Amino acid sequence: MDLIVATPQGLFCPEGQFYIDPWRPVERAIITHGHSDHARWGMASYLCHTDTVPILKKRLGDVNVSGIGYSVETNVNGVKVSLHPAGHVLGSAQIRVEHKGEVWVASGDYKLEDDGTCVPFEPIRCHAFITESTFGLPIYRWRSPALVHADINAWWRGNADAGRASIMQAYGLGKSQRILKYLDPSIGPIICHGAVEPMNAVYRASGVSLPDTFMAGDIHDKAELSRAFVIAPPSATGSTWVKRFGNYSDAFASGWMQVRGRRRQRGVDQGFVLSDHADWPGLLQAIAATQAQRIFVTHGSTATLSRYLREQGLDARPIATQFGQDDDEVDDPPAPETVAS
Repeated sequence: MDLIVATPQGLFCPEGQFYIDPWRPVERAIITHGHSDHARWGMASYLCHTDTVPILKKRLGDVNVSGIGYSVETNVNGVKVSLHPAGHVLGSAQIRVEHKGEVWVASGDYKLEDDGTCVPFEPIRCHAFITESTFGLPIYRWRSPALVHADINAWWRGNADAGRASIMQAYGLGKSQRILKYLDPSIGPIICHGAVEPMNAVYRASGVSLPDTFMAGDIHDKAELSRAFVIAPPSATGSTWVKRFGNYSDAFASGWMQVRGRRRQRGVDQGFVLSDHADWPGLLQAIAATQAQRIFVTHGSTATLSRYLREQGLDARPIATQFGQDDDEVDDPPAPETVAS
């Protein structure tokens, strides 16, 4: 019997009687990270990394959640469980499950680059690896993040010199803090939307260094507003909140910006290719490092990645999940090949 199986409630470990990132209410949920397609309301109990605990409490309210550190082994109904860095967002974890010498790892979302805002990805050897594949196509190959951050600062500086604000659309958890960390505050003030600032506080409390930020109501000088870098969720587009900045240029940062036409679909002036998910080489590198012979591929380009891995001699197949579905906290929208139950 497989150690982890797909069920209508989510990924389930029958031996341990727990679920990993379930999408329907269950008794015991182990959570990879705080994005709301992986951490949903309604579970009787949650177990996650210590840094994810305050994220879940801010998002879900007064829930029964406990946290453990990375590589700390806990016993769940006779099954050994430990959490290991995924490098996706603060507190993100791969779930290692071991029973009778069999080891499975559920990756959650991950990337291999160290972005300075969360603990970098750690490959875990296992017999079976459940991997995401959000960008599981060979066309997705990320530039150096340092170059992208330099481009973002150059865009901001050019806008500030022209007397217009720079509005960056970014999700409140993860992408916003990653962008924020590498901004050059000498260019002008940095303003964060009310959906972003609470997560900034969580990151700072965990020890992540971020530049000083302001709320929109803190700055009344129009000249200062015209030099501001503004981080806001995509849902704020066209709102009265955005209109207070007057003349502005807007942008969106995502792996999808690598695809021609995506920026036009977003209706923004500028697109930056910056994702919190692994690109095609990153996926292959992470999978190879596990030395797993069985690979289960979830959300994204599951068919393409599975087929490629089978051609390399691995036992690889897609499994149905509801990760990456329409959700405003997911890093990027699902690719067309997403398999969903």
